[in-house]
Amino acid sequence: MTLAGGNKLITENSIQTEEKVNNIKVLKFGGSSVADFNKIRHIADYLKKRVEQKEKLVVVVSAMGKTTDALLKNVATLSERPKESALAMLLTTGEQQTIAYLSIILNDLSVESVALTGAQAGIRTEGHHLKSKIQTINTTKLQALFKTKDIIIVAGFQGINHEDELTTLGRGGSDTTAVALAASLQASCEIYSDVTGIFGTDPRVYPETKKMDYVSFEEMMELSSLGAGVLETRCIEIAYNNNTKIYTGKTLSEEKGTWIVPNEQIIERKAVTGIALDEDMNYVTLSYPMHDTKVLTSLYELLEQNQINIDMISQTVNIDGMQLSFTMKNTEQYQIKAIIDQLTASYPALLHEIKDNYAKVSIIGSGMRDMSGVASKVFMSLIEEQIAYYQVSTSEISISLVVDAGNAKQAVQILCKKFNV
Repeated sequence: MTLAGGNKLITENSIQTEEKVNNIKVLKFGGSSVADFNKIRHIADYLKKRVEQKEKLVVVVSAMGKTTDALLKNVATLSERPKESALAMLLTTGEQQTIAYLSIILNDLSVESVALTGAQAGIRTEGHHLKSKIQTINTTKLQALFKTKDIIIVAGFQGINHEDELTTLGRGGSDTTAVALAASLQASCEIYSDVTGIFGTDPRVYPETKKMDYVSFEEMMELSSLGAGVLETRCIEIAYNNNTKIYTGKTLSEEKGTWIVPNEQIIERKAVTGIALDEDMNYVTLSYPMHDTKVLTSLYELLEQNQINIDMISQTVNIDGMQLSFTMKNTEQYQIKAIIDQLTASYPALLHEIKDNYAKVSIIGSGMRDMSGVASKVFMSLIEEQIAYYQVSTSEISISLVVDAGNAKQAVQILCKKFNV
């Protein structure tokens, strides 16, 4: 498959001479689900039962537990600035251990399986070594393997670029791997973790929140992009563009999880479906005492070159000059500091401030399109509780506010009660 036509994934090789295998399901198990050998054995037993039901399975796995963190800690003792290509090569070994262990156990259970790295599974990537995007997936090998194998185990989070270098897909990369494979094979995707499904908000913040049986692609993309932290936005975008249904549930649990489905399959739309809290953000303000837009052009060019996303952008121009404010992920604070240093070298009068004592609270719901008064309820609810908000941005189905970090969880609780989330 390849990325084409509005990022829609289409099959790269149609296998003209051979019939495709049907009844394929793609399953993904996260790091907590495969954290030790005992857990991997239980998953193997479960997969054997699925095979006995005549299913063909592609199983995508993450690295075991905190393996990736341990690898990064090792690197920190060796170098402050490791080469990205070398770091990507190292990080891919975590998932490769998991696929090998799971395949060994499955074969001992007399289940025909094979373990593949992302590269061996036909996943081609482009972009930075540590934040690559899937460019194509060649499914020919997978289809051929299903003639003799019941389970194909694929290392998540990784692929290979046009220079045959190993790459990683960044945060949430294993979810992206699973959904992209499901899209290419025209299968559904099941993502399992230690969470029972998708809730209206983080249950640790508001324990009374309700689990959703269904949520639309559109709402899930907003929730993910605004900090809900359940699934990465990229995997939802792939699912949306290819009409690939996603099921999220707790590993080896019989409790019902949540289906993420096309928008038109959601019949009743609530004004507010979910509330996201993003505490992992920085609030950046740049001030320049002249009306010179070249500094902004230089900023945006550097942000694009470094693939840094910013949001909640506001710009003011007055007699004192220009001021630009925006929010961004705090995981990229070193990159933004380097960019600002570059800008300051060219524009010495540029001043900047990076604050980490704020949080972003977002209200999401596709029903906002048809229901009036949602914004006023949000603002009035916070004003009544004397919770200040400093910046607001909106879309058709969301409202986001920047608040003091110390008030963020209380703001979420107030809004959950107000909108029965």
